[in-house]
Amino acid sequence: MEFNLSPIGVVKNGIQGRHKGDHWKAVISDIVIHADLEDALDAIEGFSHIIVLCWLHEISDSERAVMKVHPKGNEELPLVGVLASRSPARPNPISVTTVKLLRRDRNVLKVQGLDAVDGTPVLDIKPHIPHYDSPPQATTPDWVAKD
Repeated sequence: MEFNLSPIGVVKNGIQGRHKGDHWKAVISDIVIHADLEDALDAIEGFSHIIVLCWLHEISDSERAVMKVHPKGNEELPLVGVLASRSPARPNPISVTTVKLLRRDRNVLKVQGLDAVDGTPVLDIKPHIPHYDSPPQATTPDWVAKD
């Protein structure tokens, strides 16, 4: 089955090219939602954090064919299936990031911590609900905490 997605907006932050690392935590971005969708944002400002889904438009076809990676690009970490990682190189380069919502101005959301370059298409936004999005019994492999 194939289907088409249409972006609901775009990331604006002036950052060009791909970057790795924790510097994203400090990055301030505007998410500009299409004006005709402004009403869909009503009440979003009541949430401290939102989940942003983006299409990583700079991922090449060859990167989309990658099946195994070293997490965080660190060869000291185990080689794992790309779907067991947060690597941007994946069959469908969709990113999922929980960010701090700083403010809303009509159809523009100012956020902190979005790991997306300028011009990245935004596919969807969801409010972060702690008891729903952070299961209390969740576990991860040991390598997740390593750099």
